[in-house]
Amino acid sequence: MALITQLSQLDLTRRYTYADYATWQLSEWVELIRGRVRLMSPAPKRQHQDITRNIEFPIMQFLRGKSCKMYHAPFDVRLTRATPNGDASIETVVQPDICVICDPQKLDERGCLGAPDWIIEILSPGNVSRDTKEKFDLYEEVGVREYWIVTPEQKNVVVYLLNEEGRYELRGEFYTPGLIPVATLPELQIEWAEVFEGV
Repeated sequence: MALITQLSQLDLTRRYTYADYATWQLSEWVELIRGRVRLMSPAPKRQHQDITRNIEFPIMQFLRGKSCKMYHAPFDVRLTRATPNGDASIETVVQPDICVICDPQKLDERGCLGAPDWIIEILSPGNVSRDTKEKFDLYEEVGVREYWIVTPEQKNVVVYLLNEEGRYELRGEFYTPGLIPVATLPELQIEWAEVFEGV
């Protein structure tokens, strides 16, 4: 089988699995969503990087010495219901901007297997519908407990939490200075003004 080093070698109409994905040696970042290859946005703009760092800093400080771990893209999150087929049955691999995983059993040398507890996606112009619809539905379905969508242009943070029925409910929309509560880490609150500092 030919080594996959360029996107042009992939059939974008075909379904792939994590077993395929793990062999690719692409220079571009891609995600697999329900077996379909999705191109990541080009390298994030500087404000995206600033916001990522501004959010990560208080989380990192808070998690020091605790069992939950934070990771940022590129970091493979394999979303699956476990089956005996292993990698060949996994059809979804995402690269969340930021994720927090509190179950150490989900972590291995390749990333995370299963739903993180908390995912934060920072919108870029090319990924709005993917993060607000496709990933929203996906994260809800696999049981990501808390999902934040950050919109740099509007300086807006929208927070969703899974309810008892396994559906996302709007927890809050934050677009002015003040503390944003984190349900996954109840003692942590993130200051809105610090999220968008320097942006």
